[in-house]
Amino acid sequence: MSTTKIKAGQLWGKNKDDLKKQLVDLKQELAQLRTQKVAGGANSKLTKIHDLRKSIARVLTVINATQRSQLRLFYKNKKYLPLDLRPKKTRAMRRRLSKHEASILSDKQKKRQMHFPQRKYAVKAVA
Repeated sequence: MSTTKIKAGQLWGKNKDDLKKQLVDLKQELAQLRTQKVAGGANSKLTKIHDLRKSIARVLTVINATQRSQLRLFYKNKKYLPLDLRPKKTRAMRRRLSKHEASILSDKQKKRQMHFPQRKYAVKAVA
């Protein structure tokens, strides 16, 4: 049983199995403290419960972050990316044309530019 706060820096180096095992231990300890609290334990149990809940959150955060980074590596050169790994931006920005799509000219536009190019004027400077 750990009763001390877990630092996130210690968790990043651990592998998934160690993190899962630590999560199970923390949840068991939390269940025990909650039963002791109901049975009429001391007020010091409340701070331990608080610390345990935060430690569980830290472990889950590290698990989820490592899982997402592994998924990002897996989908790195794939054609499609899962929705939750895509950049959020705004709805309008996601629907906007890409730079390539915006630069494409239709055949009619190409012909018009070829046959009627922009005229160039030279203005004589008067001294």
